[in-house]
Amino acid sequence: MKFALCNEVLQPMPFAQQCEFAAKLGYDGLEVAPFTLAADPMQITDAQAREFARVAQDHGLRIFGLHWLLVAPAGLSIVSDDTSVRDRTVGVMSRLIELCALMGGNYLVHGSPKQRSAPAGCTREEALARATDCFAKAGAAAASAGVVYCIEPLSTRETDLINTVEEAAQIVDAINSPGLKTMVDCSAAGQVEKQPVHELMARWMPSGHIAHVQVNDPNRRGPGQGSMQFTPILQTIARMHAQGHYEGIVAVEPFDYVPDGPACAAHSIGYLKGIMESLAYHDAHA
Repeated sequence: MKFALCNEVLQPMPFAQQCEFAAKLGYDGLEVAPFTLAADPMQITDAQAREFARVAQDHGLRIFGLHWLLVAPAGLSIVSDDTSVRDRTVGVMSRLIELCALMGGNYLVHGSPKQRSAPAGCTREEALARATDCFAKAGAAAASAGVVYCIEPLSTRETDLINTVEEAAQIVDAINSPGLKTMVDCSAAGQVEKQPVHELMARWMPSGHIAHVQVNDPNRRGPGQGSMQFTPILQTIARMHAQGHYEGIVAVEPFDYVPDGPACAAHSIGYLKGIMESLAYHDAHA
């Protein structure tokens, strides 16, 4: 199992220092938020994208994927009633897909709750139709680039649009593109899904809908810093991987860094690898 660290956890370290620190902790790679690389990610050149990949490789890491996609530039929305705004947003999504491929990544995670929540005067159905059209274009671009664009279900405290894996899967099925999937964010799933997270994974991973997993607690801290039990979650991921149902990366994505970002990153990887070592021991002595 490969573990990625979401790099914004290590801000304000420069990117090379993030790589050095994450590698020393034992992470296999980074999941990158584009706004941490440039104030306007649209200004990142092809050469710069390849250089970020090289820096990671020099530290024994990979850039596995991108997330927090629409934080910058400002003014983006996939649900705006202004067609020009949606077109501009799709242009940003398409460029990030290109950058992901140039950095050696395999996936992008589309969370960005503020940029998809239904605006005033817009019904949920209208917002969903606009979002679906944007996702269709992103899925086509991702398929052409050889990466996967993941719709991230988020909790109702963050957005009123696409809150469950089932809702995201319905969009994935309607678009039917190999470049478009969904994913599981443990924090969000722990808040809104009716099933425990490991049961949710066991239900959806065999269907091929799930291309990524982010681990975090419903209290928005790192794994192991709250009440969610991650042993059955990692057991399920390992079983799904062995059965050929999941080939993705497990990314650590806390939002509340306790006591701080570096310490949270260290605690998270120690906790997760401790679980994996325990599972391996029990398997060997079963």
